[in-house]
Amino acid sequence: MQSKSFLQFIVITLIALCQVSTLHAQSRHNKKEEVIIIKKYKGPCDVSAFIKKLPDRDYSKMDYKPVPLAGQKAYFGEMNDYMSDFVKKYMHVHNKTLVCVKNRCIKAFPPMDTILKQNNIPKELKYLSVIESALNNNAISPVGAVGPWQLMTGTAHYLGINPKERRDWSKSTVAAAKYLSILYSQLNDWLLVIAAYNSGPGPVNRAIDRTGSHNFWDIKPYLPRETQGHVLAFIATASIFENLNTFIGYSIPEELVLDGKPYKVPVKLINKPALKSPFSKDELENMAIVRINKPVSMELMVQELGLDNKQMSRWNSDYELYEYNTYPTTYYNLRIPKDKLNNFLKKRPTMEKQSQKLFKEGSV
Repeated sequence: MQSKSFLQFIVITLIALCQVSTLHAQSRHNKKEEVIIIKKYKGPCDVSAFIKKLPDRDYSKMDYKPVPLAGQKAYFGEMNDYMSDFVKKYMHVHNKTLVCVKNRCIKAFPPMDTILKQNNIPKELKYLSVIESALNNNAISPVGAVGPWQLMTGTAHYLGINPKERRDWSKSTVAAAKYLSILYSQLNDWLLVIAAYNSGPGPVNRAIDRTGSHNFWDIKPYLPRETQGHVLAFIATASIFENLNTFIGYSIPEELVLDGKPYKVPVKLINKPALKSPFSKDELENMAIVRINKPVSMELMVQELGLDNKQMSRWNSDYELYEYNTYPTTYYNLRIPKDKLNNFLKKRPTMEKQSQKLFKEGSV
């Protein structure tokens, strides 16, 4: 009897171990599938799996909405003033680059305009190539995106061009036009298209599922910070070249109100003298300037260091451009109260790590 009981115990144990092994294998398999799904959309414009699944159709014959420009209250609603202010800041810090691009666009834009028109795509989408490569067809990103439209190898292949042709102005624009059409057919909004162009459709669709909204401003907090900045940079660039073109190379008057229409520069404003320091003598005496090489969330700094949010916003009025990775330099000279400097330096490494996590996953 003891021998029989022992044998039963062995059999039951073996069955249990087999069940556990099977469940563990299924769990590993499910985790592997999850990783594959995430990796499908990782990297700028590398969405070959996404394109492969789409139905074969003529995307160029779709009807497209206009591209929203800063000052168009009907589109931006309560975010209109924020977007107009962002455009002014963007133009101020990128003025030198915009002058360079303005010279390059004389040759680059005409063929782009023709190709976009042939594909029924609004001409303003050409400004995406400005923020992608500054109209440099030899541009190569750290992750391998190449050309004026920064296409990945897999994406170029599925869009019908040889990866080596990504540097070709016409062929890469044809490929980009097709890709933009495909994205629009899925998202039906140009700001969501720009977001998906940067991050891939996956993060955008997940943000839409999470919020139940197809409005960029609703899903914005749930997108990677770089993608948020990419969309804002596109709006700013398109708005500047379309409506503030004559201001490129000059200062924008503080009183200028953007209304979504072209604005000419009065001669009296072109030669307007430079503004004096916006800070008082007392502020300058109590202000420390520290160079940072990684963006730290302003909200996190205010919370961790007990800072005055309004003061920090005024002292660092263009800091959000650095947070959104749309600043012209990889560093930022942060203005901070002197009595908070030591605490900032002490907590800086931890705040940088926390901020990078927030920026990557979305700020919410």
